[in-house]
Amino acid sequence: MKILITISYVGTAYMGYQLQKDKPTVALMLNRATKKAFGIDCNVTGCSRTDSGVHALGFCATVEAKNPDEKITVPIDKIPVALNSVLPSDICVLDAKVVDDSFHARYSVVKKEYVYKIRTASVRDPFLAGRVLEYGREISDEALEKMQVGASHFLGTHKFDAFMSSGSQIEDTTRTVYKSYLTRKGNIVEFHVVADGFLYNMVRIMVGTLLDIEKGKINENTIPWIINLRDRKNAGGTAKPDGLYLKKIFYK
Repeated sequence: MKILITISYVGTAYMGYQLQKDKPTVALMLNRATKKAFGIDCNVTGCSRTDSGVHALGFCATVEAKNPDEKITVPIDKIPVALNSVLPSDICVLDAKVVDDSFHARYSVVKKEYVYKIRTASVRDPFLAGRVLEYGREISDEALEKMQVGASHFLGTHKFDAFMSSGSQIEDTTRTVYKSYLTRKGNIVEFHVVADGFLYNMVRIMVGTLLDIEKGKINENTIPWIINLRDRKNAGGTAKPDGLYLKKIFYK
């Protein structure tokens, strides 16, 4: 039996999702929790990698017994409670359901949605430390409109080399962006983006580029030029991981 769980987590204390030797990761916590809750070793497969310090609102992973002669006996509706009782407080299982054996947490994904949160107040909020980008000043309505224009240029299918970390070895940089826009609520500006996949640091570089528009360093209509040149040096900096959240995973 293969079980799909949906989790949320605050990534501040972790070196990302994926397992890393001798380092605290979300995957490590899930592996430990499934063994404690189910009494057997399990294979836990995540839907995506997330960087150190990045958060998730709707991360997905599959869980199944490592030994085919064993099985998970906890009733499906009790699994969130069972796992949450042994997980640290900054990781929470929201839902669990049985999926077909052919289902793959990562390769069955068709779209992902990220949100990046920018706090524009002049005084930082200690209760949001590590959970937003503290920008330290207001973003005017005029600047936000220019950022919206810039964000709209990400829409469509492009080669996003300029928005990929320079150390990445990925060769196929073509991605399709379905939604790209900003919202404001109080002193929080959010960048929302939905795509069929993302390159390493892609969303954070998008945010860094949009903030360069706000600062007047680049024009909002230069983004197509940046995309077409496919050179990382033309895009903005890489925004901190603090404000980035994996919001939702879309499956076939």
